[in-house]
Amino acid sequence: MIQKITLSFTKWIIFFGALFALESSVNAQTIVPQTFDGLEKLCAGGSFNEFNATFSYIDFPAGTTFVVELSDATGSFTTPIATTLLQTIDVSATQKTIRYAVPTNLVGSDVYSLRVKSSTGVVSSRFRNSLGNTSFPAYYKAYENSFFINNKSETAMLCSGGSLTLSISAEAPSPLTFTNIKYKWYKDDVVIAGQSSKDLVVNTTGRYYAEIDYGQCSDVNFSSNRVNVTSSTSGSSVTISSSLGNPFCASGAGTVLTATSGNSYVWKKYGATINGATSRTYSTNESGVYSVEVDFGGCKATGTIDLKSNGFEASIDAQDGYKLSEGETLNVSVTTDAQTPTYEWYLNDNLISGETGSSYLVTVKGNYKVKISQVSGCTASREFSFRINGEPGKATVIPNIISLRGNPYWDIPDEYKNASTQVIIISSNGDKVLDVMNYQGDWPQSNIDFKNVNPVYYYVIKSDASEKKGSITVIK
Repeated sequence: MIQKITLSFTKWIIFFGALFALESSVNAQTIVPQTFDGLEKLCAGGSFNEFNATFSYIDFPAGTTFVVELSDATGSFTTPIATTLLQTIDVSATQKTIRYAVPTNLVGSDVYSLRVKSSTGVVSSRFRNSLGNTSFPAYYKAYENSFFINNKSETAMLCSGGSLTLSISAEAPSPLTFTNIKYKWYKDDVVIAGQSSKDLVVNTTGRYYAEIDYGQCSDVNFSSNRVNVTSSTSGSSVTISSSLGNPFCASGAGTVLTATSGNSYVWKKYGATINGATSRTYSTNESGVYSVEVDFGGCKATGTIDLKSNGFEASIDAQDGYKLSEGETLNVSVTTDAQTPTYEWYLNDNLISGETGSSYLVTVKGNYKVKISQVSGCTASREFSFRINGEPGKATVIPNIISLRGNPYWDIPDEYKNASTQVIIISSNGDKVLDVMNYQGDWPQSNIDFKNVNPVYYYVIKSDASEKKGSITVIK
């Protein structure tokens, strides 16, 4: 009996000894943080995102790896945040430095913590920053630049008893492309509590600006222009300026009309609302009386400008669609106040050589155009187009030649000019240039490209009784 008890006791001693040895082996694996890179906080961003964590370790098997973990934004390691391993540096046999980067989508907070975790599952205690604290600010600054509010304007008008909204401008550079950014708004250099959105409703006068809120990683360089908000008790006044002056030269892209800064805008021309014109500026190439109604927040006011062009006016006395009788001529004249004007006359998009006066004697039907240019002072030009018709054709055969110097149209016998006859004309390249019913003898209607030879076309005339085919040569 005594022998059995002694044997059992010996087994228990061996069992507990092995268990103690195993537990001692696990507990001996230790990670001791040594330095937090000499920093008070982790302020990362597009321009910088590289930090060091140095620690000592003992009793880890060969091949053990280590990573740096961040707590969540509340300081808890229940769900730690992984960092990006950049480099592991062996300082000594028992000391390492891990170079790491924080996530670019890190939610900013002032109470983050940092630790090291081994591949065996052992974690270190929390690192301390240079102030000796285990909690510290950590932010990723997605936007690192200045920006604008109030559409870059440095002034805004506030109506008595009303309000206006100052907003982050979308014009580049702008932090609005990053949706998770918060802002701090200031009035007279004092932060406005509880205001963190991209808009600020203002109901008192003062000097306002915004700053990107990166907590203790905030930087005064990441702030907006300053806006001076003033008040008017008798209603606000609106002025409109023209970027090219008034009068302006209407050539090119035109002038930009800019109204006094306010909350919203409605532009009108001669009292009629201009669709879509609701911004502070409006671009135009046309003279006229423009007005804009500006909402300042609580009250509205209207400004007006009589915008004039120092271009020129012109008119033409041609009757579009006039029917020219056989042997008849028609004198067409242009009247203009342009300075030293020049004139170009066109028939079927072909420049009429030698015709450079303010009038032209029309002798044949066709599509006409005259271009008037003012070549001194404000360079500008205007065009007038008109069509001259002729008497019905008298052809008895289908012509195979068109001379643009005579009657510049392909005329066919009247028997083919009806609603039941189809006329098709095809170029030498096989492109169909005309396919109509009831042809009225008015082709070609556009410019003919002669290149080095007289172009040849092919026609097909399909009537109820027959089908005619042939070629047409166009000569100058």
